[in-house]
Amino acid sequence: MPRASIDHAPVILDVPGLALTDDDRRRLADPLTGGVILFARNWQDRRQLTGLVAEIKAIRDDLLVCVDHEGGRVQRFRTDGFTELPPMRALGERWMHDGDGRAGEGAMQALRAAAATGHVLAAELRACGVDLSFAPVLDLDHGSSGVIGDRAFHRDPRVVAVLAGAVAHGMLRAGMAHCGKHFPGHGWVRADSHHDIPVDERDLEAVLADDAAPYAWMSTTLTAIMPAHVVFPRVDARPAGFSRRWLQEILRAGMGFTGAVFSDDLSMGGARRIDGVEVSYTEAALQALDAGCDMVLLCNQSLDGGEAVDDLLAGLARARRTRQWRPDPASESRRLALLPATPPLAWDDLMHDPAYQHALEQLP
Repeated sequence: MPRASIDHAPVILDVPGLALTDDDRRRLADPLTGGVILFARNWQDRRQLTGLVAEIKAIRDDLLVCVDHEGGRVQRFRTDGFTELPPMRALGERWMHDGDGRAGEGAMQALRAAAATGHVLAAELRACGVDLSFAPVLDLDHGSSGVIGDRAFHRDPRVVAVLAGAVAHGMLRAGMAHCGKHFPGHGWVRADSHHDIPVDERDLEAVLADDAAPYAWMSTTLTAIMPAHVVFPRVDARPAGFSRRWLQEILRAGMGFTGAVFSDDLSMGGARRIDGVEVSYTEAALQALDAGCDMVLLCNQSLDGGEAVDDLLAGLARARRTRQWRPDPASESRRLALLPATPPLAWDDLMHDPAYQHALEQLP
């Protein structure tokens, strides 16, 4: 179904199963819904996934179908032909080892492998109808974060920026936008923001010179970013994803970033306490949107009937009526810009595509 006139559809929600329910269809038709994030529970095989995405697009063809599909331990679809992709650390390790070759040969091999990884990742997802993967991870590997760990390319921000840029290029070559995460960096802190509120005590100068450096270097090429649910108290008392200073002053004005900004999952432990107070999903969404997010994610809340999802949609509608929240047409334009501009190759055609086959040969 063609899209209606929508001035801002900020909510990215999830669905519980392998096919849509009537409640799913109702929520996806809501004008405040801008997309869907898929999980492993939404996967049975390629035929089922392609059918599920087709169901979603039949409701509104502008809905952005997303997934966390990075490679390594964060890869939602692994069977029925999907290539098992390496963790990003494997690319960083290849960068460091020249073997018996010339100096710098390992770096060049890593660049080729990174671009190939992005191409394969995006092409296979697109063949099943998925529009966007929340990748690549730009966090630095400080060796202290269990939740990041081997999802990070490297400790050196220069290596991270170059390899992440190659993955992003590969994704774009397959027709998919990309999302760097987690701004300005989640690799330093030990706490897992899924359950706690991590605190990074470094000052702004230290963060900008290290963990946030890839964002500055890639600000003109990244199509989207996702901020971290991490507090940097020497910069702002609020987590980065709820901070106007981080998102508007530093990321947009300071670094010149013009792409889309997604909140991280509002159901995570690091998202529900703002200024020391536990808030509702609606209040968290309003705070994230006010800080500078274009879209807000609410994940895994459809599993118990979806009351939290309905409350969020109703709460945002109420906030709009009372002018507590004003939709932002610029945010909507940034959301729509993430939709693929070209049709995907069907899976059987992809299997015979020379560029895809060459990319497979370059994987580590």
